[in-house]
Amino acid sequence: MTNRRTTCGLIGVAALVALATVTTPTSTRAQEVTLRLHHFLPPQANVPKLVLDVWADGVESDSEGRIEVERYPSMQLGGKPPELIDQAMDGIADIVWTVVGYTPGRFPRTEVFELPFLVEDARAASFAYWTMFDRHMKEADFQDVHILGTWVHGPGMFHTNKPVRVPDDLRGMKIRGGSRLVNDLLTRVGAEPIGMPVPAVSEALSKGVLDGTTIPWEVTTALKIPELVENHTEFDGPALYNLTFVLAMNKDVYDTMPADLQAIIDQNSGLEFSVFAGGTQADADGPARQVAVDRGNNIVTVSEAETGEWNALVEPIYADWVADMDGRGIDGQALIDEARSLMEEYTAANPQ
Repeated sequence: MTNRRTTCGLIGVAALVALATVTTPTSTRAQEVTLRLHHFLPPQANVPKLVLDVWADGVESDSEGRIEVERYPSMQLGGKPPELIDQAMDGIADIVWTVVGYTPGRFPRTEVFELPFLVEDARAASFAYWTMFDRHMKEADFQDVHILGTWVHGPGMFHTNKPVRVPDDLRGMKIRGGSRLVNDLLTRVGAEPIGMPVPAVSEALSKGVLDGTTIPWEVTTALKIPELVENHTEFDGPALYNLTFVLAMNKDVYDTMPADLQAIIDQNSGLEFSVFAGGTQADADGPARQVAVDRGNNIVTVSEAETGEWNALVEPIYADWVADMDGRGIDGQALIDEARSLMEEYTAANPQ
């Protein structure tokens, strides 16, 4: 005969079994995920500090610690910056932030935002970039990765060892160009374009390998550019150029995450994040510019009225790019028109 204590014990065991059955799915959902985020800049640079860390901290906080984002700056997982996008595809890293132009021509539709004197506002361009990514690039250019964000930096400009105001001032100079379209412009003015990732610029300037570089203000502080060259040329109105970025995730890693953790990744990514990233990067231009001002460096500002010679360079670059896109079966002029229309749409809805 079973006594009362034994009966109570059996009831307790049954209750624990039932509880375990109810809670097992929750335990499965609560599995932890560690994501390795890899990029090419030092951790104190503006993009890691103000954009990537904000994204990673948000994911960790919203997941209540179920997702951990390990950050690997300065190519700590190995390789070179142009290899980053393949590292995301191959699983060497789970997430990468990279310059799309580090692999010229590989993601052709993104180049519309790198055309000279097209972009005036980084937020508007980042809005247009994500919108067009969602419409045209997700299943074409970027079908092999899961894209989390798309954005552009603030105005690209010249930083040189002698003053530059008109195109002919660049003749014979060795200039680091940030993309193939920038290099095209440099070639047309008689400069020698030198391709290299951003982290290599400082040493190249200090050793005289370069006479100057094209980068936005915000990254000049991390690279100590105002200490290496004393001349900076900026443009009123549309920028000389902009570069496109992606925050890209390994597709299999994303696809195998629990649905609720995918949702956390999604809510921290996309259009709103892209506009935030582009705007934040552009906002960092001002403090970086002030560093050059405080050093007494020479800042040349080319007004819109003075851009005639520069604009004369643009028309053939646009025509050649459209022809290149047409040869790839892509309507390049339609991309230009759509980019302009979307940037105007954003600006009208968000007056400054």
